Amino acid sequence: MKTYILKSISIISLFSLFAFAGDTVKEGEFKVSGLCGMCKSRIEKTLKISEVKFAKWDKKSKMLKVAFLSEKITLDSLQQLVASVGHDTEKFKAADSTYAKLPGCCLYRDGQETH
Repeated sequence: MKTYILKSISIISLFSLFAFAGDTVKEGEFKVSGLCGMCKSRIEKTLKISEVKFAKWDKKSKMLKVAFLSEKITLDSLQQLVASVGHDTEKFKAADSTYAKLPGCCLYRDGQETH
């Protein structure tokens, strides 16, 4: 009986190991255009998805740091997602129509920082 319990625990541990083996957490960062707290909120909220474990945008440096499941999503797809809500990234420009819908204080392309 004792041997059976130990084998059962070993098998369960082995299955647990394989279940998480494919979900490698990868870290990365990329530049995201924005100006204010509303931008920060929008950018970080956009990345509140199951594949992203951490997302923090720094208003001063304009850098977004992310930790994500590399088997399920890529850094490029995260940049596309951020661009889809109106914020240009290093690789992708937001659609002009989406950018135009941002609040006035979030319009960063004109070069005038209002904050």
